[in-house]
Parts: sequence; structure tokens; C-alpha cells
Amino acid sequence: MKDLTQGSISKHVIQMALPIAIGMLVQTIYFLVDLYFVGKLGKEALAGVNAAGNIAFLVMGLSQILGVGTVALISQAVGRKDRAQANQVFNQSILIAAMVGLMVLIGGYLWVDDYLETISSDAETIRHGISYLYGFIPNLALQFALVAMASALRGTGIVKPTMIVQLLSVVINIILAPILIAGWFTGMPMGVAGAGLASSIAILVAVIVMWNYFHRLERYVSVKKALLKPDYSIVKRLLAIGFPAGGEFLLMFFFMAIIYALIQNFGATAQAGFGLGSRIMQAIFVPALALAFALPAVIGQNFGGKQYQRVKQAFYRTLLMVSLLMAILTWFAVTQGEWIIGFFTQDKEVLATAYQFLKIIAFNFIPSGIIFSCSGALQGLGNTWPAFYSMASRLFLFVIPAFWLAQQAGYQIEQIWILSVATVLIQSMISLILVRREFKIKLL
Repeated sequence: MKDLTQGSISKHVIQMALPIAIGMLVQTIYFLVDLYFVGKLGKEALAGVNAAGNIAFLVMGLSQILGVGTVALISQAVGRKDRAQANQVFNQSILIAAMVGLMVLIGGYLWVDDYLETISSDAETIRHGISYLYGFIPNLALQFALVAMASALRGTGIVKPTMIVQLLSVVINIILAPILIAGWFTGMPMGVAGAGLASSIAILVAVIVMWNYFHRLERYVSVKKALLKPDYSIVKRLLAIGFPAGGEFLLMFFFMAIIYALIQNFGATAQAGFGLGSRIMQAIFVPALALAFALPAVIGQNFGGKQYQRVKQAFYRTLLMVSLLMAILTWFAVTQGEWIIGFFTQDKEVLATAYQFLKIIAFNFIPSGIIFSCSGALQGLGNTWPAFYSMASRLFLFVIPAFWLAQQAGYQIEQIWILSVATVLIQSMISLILVRREFKIKLL
């Protein structure tokens, strides 16, 4: 356990953010490695994997419900020096992870075909997407166990073990991807199905290693059979905090699905370009996201310890660091984006579409950093509903104008990206207002 209620606020945020950044980069590399090899299979394969990969936002939303609630309750318990409560929360988190993971595994195989047929009209894109997801669904199911354990450690101020385990998993994925996708050494290429399977095997190893860490090395929180019985009071609190934050990602899943539906008439080229540009944008976001993801534990411990001035300092200093980083990343995306995209596709039309998306959407970066920071602060305070309302406002402001644009003569795909920039800017202003309001209520 690491006490975040003493010492330099900025130092705590940065020290926690560095391993988180490495861990997030590792997760991003999962997808980039897959995209590199899948991109060589053609734009239909690339479009199929990207469209199928959007379902990860749905699972991310569900896992964030668990993760955010776990971090918030454990960090606040640590701030109060209540180890027993921290252990109760951790064991309930593990129980939920097992149950929901099983549901995702079963539900994924039952509904994957219907999902892809909803967001794409291209038969080859759908076929590749289904093939990819059949191998990738176990990865989605295992996310919950990994999130439960990683969130428990983050709540206690520990992030390095998670980083090491994630690094191990990406090395395994990098090794397996060319073997399974392209058939290196085996002469039996599996195509996009191999990409999904490589990721699933890699995360299975990560879960096993992390579980072993908790049994052998972790002392502050641990798995106890007596605490694995359902405790509905803790489950209710955990879900109450986590649901709105997870709801942000669930709304993001619907947001992305709507975009795929809006651009499906532009063909596989548009879907491949949008998907590739989105993945690269997510990779560029990693440094700023890491700072925002470090914030809940720092704020949670100080809020639990009633050190309210440090709570405000943590938020405003992180907001400044994230905004400066996002300004640099905006410049990088605009000036170097085309060069980066060229690593993943040689199709000139896909490259042009992806770069056009990235050039426009780069103006989202600073407002997005503000939104991430606000969400992190609200998670630490244990009230994530304002962040959910903020995301819901963006979805509402985007959907109606977007469908109206799609019905107009001369409708162009760039209009969707410009509309997205405008709605993210509005959302960032709403998020700031809601955080300041929460501070006035809770930090008296």
C-alpha cells in the first residue's frame, strides 16, 4: 500500500501515471500489432476487424463499472486506514468479475453475427469481423478478472505489477500474431481469426500471472473464501459508483456504432479508414489518459482522509499537465499522422480517409483531455453520475444533427468529423461546470 495523502501531489500523479501509461500503451499495442498484420490482408479485413473491435467499447464500459467502483471504494478505505473494508470490496469485485466474464463469453458467441450485420452492409467486412471476434471473445471475457485485480492494486497506490503483467502479455501477443495470422513457421495462416486468438491467449497468461501475484506477494488485499459470498451492500455501492463511469464507455460504444452506421454507405474504404484513424488516435491519447487515470486513486485517498485542499490541487495540476500534453499531441497528429498511418496500410484511399479523419479530430484532443481529467476527479470523489450526464449530452447533441446531415444532398464524411469536434468541445465545458459544482458540494 502507498500513502498518497502525504508528499507532493504532482509527484504522486506522475509516479502513478508512468506505469499506467506503459500498461495502456501495451494494451494499445495489442490492437496495433493486429492491425499491422491484418492490414496486409486487404481493406475488407481491416474494416472487419475495426468494426468488430468496436465491441470492445461495450466490454470496456462493463469492466469500467467494476474497475471504477473498485478503485474508488478501496482508495477511500485506504485513506481511512480501513484494511478490512478494502478486502471486502476486493473480494466482491473478484466475484462480480467471474460472473460477468462468463456472461460475456456466452453472450458474445450468441449475438456477434447480429451486431456486425447492424453496423455494416458489406458482406466481406462482416465475414472478416465475425471470424475475428470468434477468436477475440475470450479476451473480452477475461478483461473483467484483470480489471478487478489491477483496480484493487491501483486503489492501494500500487501500479507497477499491472504494468509488468501487461508488458508480458503484449510480448506474447507480438510473438503469436505473425504465427497465427500469417502462418509464420507453421505454414497455416489463420488470417483475422488468428489475430483474435493471439490476443485471447496473451490475456489468459496475464490473468494467470496476476492471480499468482495476489496469492504469493500482495499483502494489503487478498482473496479470502469467506469474503467471496455475495455482500449486496458492497455490491450496491460498487455498482452505484461504477455504473455512471462505465456508462460513459457504453455510450461511447453506441457513439462509435452510430458512426459506423452513418458511414457504411461510403463502403469498406471509409470504415477501414475511420477504424484505423480511431485506433491511432487512441494510441496518441495514452500519455494524457495515463495522467487522468492516475487521478482517481490520488483524489480518493485524500478525499477519504478529508484533505480537501489536496483534492483540489490534484485536479487542477493534473488538468494543466493533461492540457499541455494534449496540445503537443495535437501538433504531432496533424504533422506526423500520415506517416504513422502508412505503417498499417498501403491502400491510398484508406490512408487518405484515415488521415483526413485524424487531421480534423485532432482538434478534439485538448477538450478530450479536459473531459478525461474531470471524469478522473469525479471517480475519486465517488460520484460518477455527472460524467455520465456529460457524455450523454454529447451523444444527444451529435446524433440528431448527424442523421439530419446524412439525409442531405452532398453529404460528405468530413461533416461527421467536424460535428464530433464541436460536440466534444461543448462536452468539455459541461464537464468542467459539473466538477466545480461537485467540489462546492463535497469539499466544504
